[in-house]
Amino acid sequence: QLQAYGGGLVQAGGSLRLSCAASERTLSRYVMGWFRQGPGKEREFVAAIAWSGGSTSLADSVKGRFTISRDKVKNTVYAQMTGLKPEDTAVYYCAAGLRVAGPTKYDYWGQGTLVTVSS
Repeated sequence: QLQAYGGGLVQAGGSLRLSCAASERTLSRYVMGWFRQGPGKEREFVAAIAWSGGSTSLADSVKGRFTISRDKVKNTVYAQMTGLKPEDTAVYYCAAGLRVAGPTKYDYWGQGTLVTVSS
């Protein structure tokens, strides 16, 4: 199970940190990701991190502003979001998928947490 939290209302230019706690004890074979779905938009990829090696990937739209990290002791993945823009307003979801050669298929999803950025 994945439990996402940390969303809220923030002014443009502000920061938030999202957290996603995983109940699974062994995540070494997984990739953890953050996705978002804005009003009237399709869900889109935001960031991902390989639990074992820590390699990361970020969507172009958030590079330089967001970072993704994980705490192996707390079994938690974080999305540190800075320089927030109104277009970052969305419900943010965390997800997990087995690490394989090729694109990750995210099979496990947490509930969303709403981020609202005011202008």
